[in-house]
Amino acid sequence: MSTLRLKGGRIIDPANGIDGEVRDIGVRDGRIVALHPAEKVDREFDVSGMVVMAGGIDMHTHIGGGKVNLARMLLPEDHRANRAPDNPLELASAGCCTPGTLATGYRYAEMGYTAAFEPAMAPSNARHAHMEMGDTPILDHGAYVMLGNDELMLRMLAEGQDFERIRDYVGWTIHATRAMGVKVVNPGGISAFKFNQRKLDVDEDHTHWRITPRQVVQTLARALTELGIPHPLHIHASNLGVPGNIGSTLATIAALEGLRGHLTHVQFHAYGTEGARKFSSAARELAEAVNANPNVSIDVGQITFGQTVTASGDTMRQHANADLGSPRKWIGADIECDAGCGIVPFRYREESFVNALQWAIGLELFLLVDDPWRVVLTTDHPNGGPFTSYPHLIRLLMDKSFRDEQLAKLHPEVAVNALLRGIGRELSLNEIAIMTRAAPARLLGLADRGQLGEGAAADIAVYREDPDREAMFTTPEYVFKDGELVVQRGRLVATPVGGTHFLEPEFDPAIERMLAKYADEHLATAWRHAAIGRDELCACANGGRLLACPLHGRGGRK
Repeated sequence: MSTLRLKGGRIIDPANGIDGEVRDIGVRDGRIVALHPAEKVDREFDVSGMVVMAGGIDMHTHIGGGKVNLARMLLPEDHRANRAPDNPLELASAGCCTPGTLATGYRYAEMGYTAAFEPAMAPSNARHAHMEMGDTPILDHGAYVMLGNDELMLRMLAEGQDFERIRDYVGWTIHATRAMGVKVVNPGGISAFKFNQRKLDVDEDHTHWRITPRQVVQTLARALTELGIPHPLHIHASNLGVPGNIGSTLATIAALEGLRGHLTHVQFHAYGTEGARKFSSAARELAEAVNANPNVSIDVGQITFGQTVTASGDTMRQHANADLGSPRKWIGADIECDAGCGIVPFRYREESFVNALQWAIGLELFLLVDDPWRVVLTTDHPNGGPFTSYPHLIRLLMDKSFRDEQLAKLHPEVAVNALLRGIGRELSLNEIAIMTRAAPARLLGLADRGQLGEGAAADIAVYREDPDREAMFTTPEYVFKDGELVVQRGRLVATPVGGTHFLEPEFDPAIERMLAKYADEHLATAWRHAAIGRDELCACANGGRLLACPLHGRGGRK
């Protein structure tokens, strides 16, 4: 590969403690290197006066798997209305709420993002998820496998089986599905819904298995710690969207008992019951809990106004929300003994009291949590809004006057009373770089991503300085993926294949005898087809590089 120099840029690289220092960046063979000022290069880019950051990393975005395809099929009008621009490099792909795989890669790269992670991969659907992510150009990718609603784990908990046996099952599942971590969705609640249970709180018994969500969370968090999985347990907490659910969220934090946990799309889990409408912001309570518990990280799941589609594994809550669909259609699905999903189109409206308050709660959470290394910028795409709204969200977080203008347009009760009105904090470029690059990389254990130090992958985004931060982050001047120029002045110039991040944790192979017996008795898929091998993963990934990630503490499988 060629040798490049990015000359004279203003570097924002929080992982290496650099905040605005003007310096050159050298690139050789897809990696960042130190180049002598007189060393000849194949190409030099004058980025004087521009802001240089690592490529963006979206650690929670629904971009691959069965429910994402169902969401695409449910809104064909979205694909008709949002067609590809005139660029011969772009193959036919469309959509805004849930764009096709190709458009997903194109639109992310055009904003300066170089990696994205699917947060809800069902084990039985893992091949499909990897194939869709592999069909997404430019972006490196990976996925978190869903556990905590699968019949086998709940049965093992109910029978009081040894923790080590459950840990080995978790390790095998991550290895077999080539996952980057584990996500638990409404712990035990998807399963409980199949037994006609309509709610399940943190210390409430599952009507059939007689176990609680607290047990599920504790067991999975401990298992990931002992397996050395870099990413904390990714938790979609109980009672999503329910007024008063702040109690469940705080109880979930307590259930971790000091173990690491990442609470996802917390805007949907930060609701109180104050006021005449019995629906209020509990952002302050949640932010105080996060500030007081350094073992906890979050992503926000900010809503943005307009049409989107909600696609979630939380069948229980999606069934409850089905009547709110706009347009009025929805899908619910059960996935063997594995998981479930629900897809409900939705339009967030500025004039709606509930939607306006949700918007304010998300921004409050961003601004009230003290440590930006434990807050990740997301919209829970597409649930809170499409990922293409990130530049607008960045401007809201960096510009209080703009934020106040937008707040004034909302439902009058929210505009006058929102806690957000009194928050003066404006995030800096350094804090934005943490939330969109350095923090996701650290939380995923990607030591050579999200930063611009020597030896790091040359995933680089260059932005022209602009006081309008939305315009600035919408159209980067240059984007490089592994040292290859892929975007220039906001337009695609190359579409390379991205790589696949995955883990290979250790586990006692004796667990496979039990898993094979269970599969033969209960599942449709033959046991011999359960695990995805490296060669097959490479095929799923369209020939992209396989990026095995190191574990914490314990070694990989021998």
